[in-house]
Amino acid sequence: MALDLRMVHPLFGARVLSPIDLRQPLAPEQIRELDEAVTRYGILVFDNQPLSPQELVSLGSSFGKLDLPFGKAAKRPTRHHEKIADIANVDPVTGDIAARDHHKIIGSLANQIWHSDGSFANPSCKYSFLSAAILPTWGGETEFCDLRVAYEALGDTEKKDVAGLRAEHYFLHSRTLLGDTGYSEEQRKATPPVRRPLVRDHPSGRPALFVGGHASHIVGWPVAEGRLFLWDLLEHATRQERVYRHEWKTGDLVIWDNRCTLHRGRRYDLSIRRELRRVSTMDAAMPLLGADAAALAR
Repeated sequence: MALDLRMVHPLFGARVLSPIDLRQPLAPEQIRELDEAVTRYGILVFDNQPLSPQELVSLGSSFGKLDLPFGKAAKRPTRHHEKIADIANVDPVTGDIAARDHHKIIGSLANQIWHSDGSFANPSCKYSFLSAAILPTWGGETEFCDLRVAYEALGDTEKKDVAGLRAEHYFLHSRTLLGDTGYSEEQRKATPPVRRPLVRDHPSGRPALFVGGHASHIVGWPVAEGRLFLWDLLEHATRQERVYRHEWKTGDLVIWDNRCTLHRGRRYDLSIRRELRRVSTMDAAMPLLGADAAALAR
C-alpha cells in the first residue's frame, strides 16, 4: 500500500499520515517505501511516535548500519546507547541539567549552526532519526532546507562557479568558532578533516549544493575567499522561503536525508531540560576517493 503523505513545505518534506507504528519491526515493504519517500522528499515527519532508546536504535538499524557518534569516538560519555547522540542540555554523567559552560552545552549550541550530520566523517551520514523525549517551555524548534532546491535556484553562472569544487569538512571547525577548544590530540585525530564535492550527486537524480557549518574552506582557494564564498552559498540555501521549521511535540520523530538537506536547532531556555535523541545511518555509497583517502590513511 502506498504511503499517505502530505507536504509540510511547498518545496520539500512530507508528513506521514499512514498508520505505521515505528515501535514495532517494519516489514521489508514498509522500509522500502519509507526509504524511497525520504530520498524523494528530504525529510519525513511522524506524529505521536514515542520511542525508547532501544526502539530508536532498532528503527534506525533497519535502514542500515548505524554511525558511531563523535562523542563516543572521542571518548566522551553518552547516556543511553553508544549509537545514540544525545541532543540535550543534560550532563551525560550526572543526568542533571548541564552548567552553561559545560562542553555539552557548547555542543548543543553548535547544533544551532546550519549543518548536515556527519559531513566531516568517513563515511558520512545518510539518514538521521531524531526523536523528541522532553521539550522546553519555549524555543528549540528545528529548521530544515533542501540543498537540491538550493542548487536548482542557482543561476547558470553560479552553477559554473561551483562545478568541480571541493570543500573541506571538519568537525571541530564549528566547535572552535564557538570557543570550544578543550579537545585532546587523541580527540582531534578521531575525526580528521575530509573533502567533499561542493555539488553532490543524489539518488533522486537532482544535484545538491553540499554546504554547511562543517565546511571550513574550499580546497585550492585562499581561505578567506573560500570561506566568504561558502557563506554566500549557505545564505542562498537557507533563505527563509526555502526553510521548513518543525515545532516539536513530545513523541515526534523526524527522519532526514543528510545527503541533500541541512538543519539547525533554534534557541531555547538552557535552564529547562530538553532531550532529543538521534541515530544516523552511514552512507557507504560515498567513500573518500584518490588523494583524499590516501591523506586520511596517513
